[in-house]
Amino acid sequence: MNRRSRQRFAYWHEILLAGLLSCLLVWAWRTDPAFVSRDAQVELSTHVWELALLALPMTLIVITAGIDLSVGSAMALCAVTLGLTYEAGVPPLVGSLLALLVGTAAGALNGLFVAKVRVHPLIVTLATLAVYRGIAEGVSLGRPVSGFPDSFGFLGRGEVGGVPLPGLIFAVLAVAFSIVLAKTPFGRCLYALGHNETAARFSGIAVDRVKLWLYTLSGAMTGLAGVLLVARRNTAKADLGAGMELDVITAVVLGGTSIFGGRGNLVGTVLGVLLIHEAREFVSWHWQRDELNLVVIGALLILSVLVQRVLSSGRQEERH
Repeated sequence: MNRRSRQRFAYWHEILLAGLLSCLLVWAWRTDPAFVSRDAQVELSTHVWELALLALPMTLIVITAGIDLSVGSAMALCAVTLGLTYEAGVPPLVGSLLALLVGTAAGALNGLFVAKVRVHPLIVTLATLAVYRGIAEGVSLGRPVSGFPDSFGFLGRGEVGGVPLPGLIFAVLAVAFSIVLAKTPFGRCLYALGHNETAARFSGIAVDRVKLWLYTLSGAMTGLAGVLLVARRNTAKADLGAGMELDVITAVVLGGTSIFGGRGNLVGTVLGVLLIHEAREFVSWHWQRDELNLVVIGALLILSVLVQRVLSSGRQEERH
């Protein structure tokens, strides 16, 4: 798919997602006006930032026809690292840096197996999903660590000018990721790699290096998300982030990124994150049944595939 076709697909896909999000909010307003009030939305927004942060590198990975199923487990491992170091008397700031290093190392390990050993990323990250979660459970013995100082909690619950601090962090990173993807040679390499890896290698792209950097970046972002999650919830335990990988992948695919690679952008991903967040929160708010969230995620994943199929079919008909 050439650049003009990608832009056209993205435009209509984003219009459709914005329409679905608007319909959802209107329906929520008609059903339960309190849900769409400013206070409720500000409070509920605190639940979305970890998902949004993890969706940024996942978009880049999926554009290259890769995948990272280990993000939830790696985030839990980073959270446990922070908790255990704090319990041992290490200041939270230093523990946060160690958590970031653990996440980066976890991502680099994924990248080494994918890029150097040439194992399919689905297999690699499915394995590390279990390994990282198992390590987190083992080293923590299933015990939660809590009682972090309020100064550390500000990182996850504080506001700057009325805007949640995690939201500001996400906004800065989202802009940076968007610029890299849309305006740099590295971003063009990602699309080329996703479209045809063999051709990308022959054209001189350092495919293995790109893959290694991507998965390492994803690991670093799991570390950041883990730190923010612990700061927000004031607890670190091994079951944090369970099932997060499904939410992240659904948001990315729902946002228009092709699971087969070569197509996607971060505007669509952000809309996908918002749609998933609002749908899940409304289900929990209105029906107060968290188990329905899995149904919501599954339905949205199927919807994303159908939307891409319809838009792709329309584009093929235009060609003929």
